Amino acid sequence: MINPSFRKINLQAYKPGRSITKKNNKIIKLSANESALGISYRAKKVLKNFNSNISKYPDGKFKELINTISKKYNCNVNKVICGSGSDEIIQMLCQLFLNKGDEVIVPQYSFLMYRIYAKIVGAKVIYSKEINFKVSIKEIIKKVSKKTKIVFLANPNNPTGTYISKKELLDLRKKLRQNVLLVVDDAYFEYMLNKDYKSGLDLFKNKNNVFILRTFSKIYGLAALRVGWGYGDKKIIKELYKIKPPFNVNKIAQICAKESLTDRKFLQKSVNHNIFWCKRIKKEFEKYNISTNDIGPNFFLLNFSKCKLSAEKVEKKLENYGIILREMKSYGIKNCLRLTIGSKKENIFLLNKMKSIFKHV
Repeated sequence: MINPSFRKINLQAYKPGRSITKKNNKIIKLSANESALGISYRAKKVLKNFNSNISKYPDGKFKELINTISKKYNCNVNKVICGSGSDEIIQMLCQLFLNKGDEVIVPQYSFLMYRIYAKIVGAKVIYSKEINFKVSIKEIIKKVSKKTKIVFLANPNNPTGTYISKKELLDLRKKLRQNVLLVVDDAYFEYMLNKDYKSGLDLFKNKNNVFILRTFSKIYGLAALRVGWGYGDKKIIKELYKIKPPFNVNKIAQICAKESLTDRKFLQKSVNHNIFWCKRIKKEFEKYNISTNDIGPNFFLLNFSKCKLSAEKVEKKLENYGIILREMKSYGIKNCLRLTIGSKKENIFLLNKMKSIFKHV
């Protein structure tokens, strides 16, 4: 019997942060950089009162959502496309730009889907060295070759939590060849109040060789609904519309995303919550000689290199209390964990359990 043949893809599948443990039914999940405050009041209202006809397909061109995005960020409606999470837009960019043998540059420690989607289409992934867990512009430029087609960069970076300044980001675009696409992932930009930081959209709104990614999964709390958007040159957007599935973002997701963008109170409340708890958690963890990235996004990379306990030991002890953090082995980072800022109740519980763990160390 002859079975249909298929090609074997040489890559490891993405492993998301765990949502369950074997030892505890009550879970505090601080592993996936999700919203500490859930979803906005306006999005909740949509879900509570939703009575639209779901037997009809959603708007495949996202007209109302894109108009709201355009109004909020003062950007051209013809340069926006939406996806089932920004993941889908990353996938479409790889399909559009990459052929077998082309090269893609990603930072040494970066969002895993950049490399996965690039490898699926046959591109070669080149890793640029990071310095103290920070993206190095110099190291990226070193890796550029004639075969380089795309440079992927999350700013701030996931999972390290570090960021590059406005000056560094502008310098990177200046030093790259004009025909290399720079993809800037702004997934966590709303949290960033650092004076030397600027989002990709703020810096490159009118550049035709930069593509910006945005998501509703983080500060807006719509991770389960899967909705993100991308901003780039009109010609790129036109081709992406040819690739994308016809109805890739469902109706509820589109309406919730649209309403979330108009909820300024929720956004400010989320930012204030993040700043307060980042400061407090960072201060407490430093008592145990656990170092972190600077305050910025809604997560910390916890470095246990100077701590009396290893990352693995602390992870297991926290798991016994029902607290899940993200292990970093899949990213190639040793003796580190990633911690998402949780709700007030979750954060207090975490800090109390950390005291218990280190009480007799």
